Amino acid sequence: MTEKKYTPSVAYLGPEATFTHIAAVDLFGKEGLSPRPTIPDCIEAVTAGHVAYALVPLENALEGSVPLTIDYLFHGGELFIAAEISIPIEQHLLVNKAQMDHMDELESIQSHPHALAQCHKFLQYRYRRVPLIRTTSTAAAAKSISEQPELRVAAIGNRLAAETYGLHIAEENIHDFHFNHTRFVVLSLRKEKLEHNKHEASVKTTLMVKLPEDDRPGMLHQILSVFSWRRLNLSKIESRPLKTGLGQYFFIIDIMESEEHPMMKGAMEELAALGCTARSLGSYYVYESNPSTS
Repeated sequence: MTEKKYTPSVAYLGPEATFTHIAAVDLFGKEGLSPRPTIPDCIEAVTAGHVAYALVPLENALEGSVPLTIDYLFHGGELFIAAEISIPIEQHLLVNKAQMDHMDELESIQSHPHALAQCHKFLQYRYRRVPLIRTTSTAAAAKSISEQPELRVAAIGNRLAAETYGLHIAEENIHDFHFNHTRFVVLSLRKEKLEHNKHEASVKTTLMVKLPEDDRPGMLHQILSVFSWRRLNLSKIESRPLKTGLGQYFFIIDIMESEEHPMMKGAMEELAALGCTARSLGSYYVYESNPSTS
């Protein structure tokens, strides 16, 4: 008797054919995926144990970090990052096939705020007077116009969304910059490293660091020195409000090393000695993807 392969359940920012969906299929395949309408819904699903993992966007090369994801990781339940994957982002102007001959009469263009921002120059040049409508995802916009063929509206989304919802690509590659990638992270209730046999991987550790209450001059410099003299390569450092008062922040630090490395263990001990509160989101593999469905 052949043993049945375990398929993990994965919540992702839906509906079907979002960029998050593309990343989820790349990492996990098409089985066991569960679309959720918002990033908090995805995170709360894994926190409550309804799914094994949640896959959510963390950072875009043009628009920067996704504050909602970072804030939920800091202020919400104790979750860990099990993997990261980045995929290229290509945006297209999509219309219902019933409206193909009415491109000069569009009454609105819908998409996720990041997608609208990524296509700012195109929209200003071609559709300056057309109202822009924000949606929860690019695929949600595509799904909406597919269900309302009588409306003279367009959506911005990927090629998979056009195929999934039967839409016409009126304009291809309308994004302002052609090097655009988004980082997605897999969240889990436990520390683990998800392996993927299709991609080469590097290792990264993410820390959430809170400064001591008696914040002293040069404190941030001291924190950076903890990693500098140990030759630990930081790929990112960013501040976010603590939500306790103006001028009070925590820091997100990405280090290209496993937390099991002796130098990393020493760094964590020194951060504690400085009075900092440092929480590790775990060490995980980082994958690059080049899907053909963007």
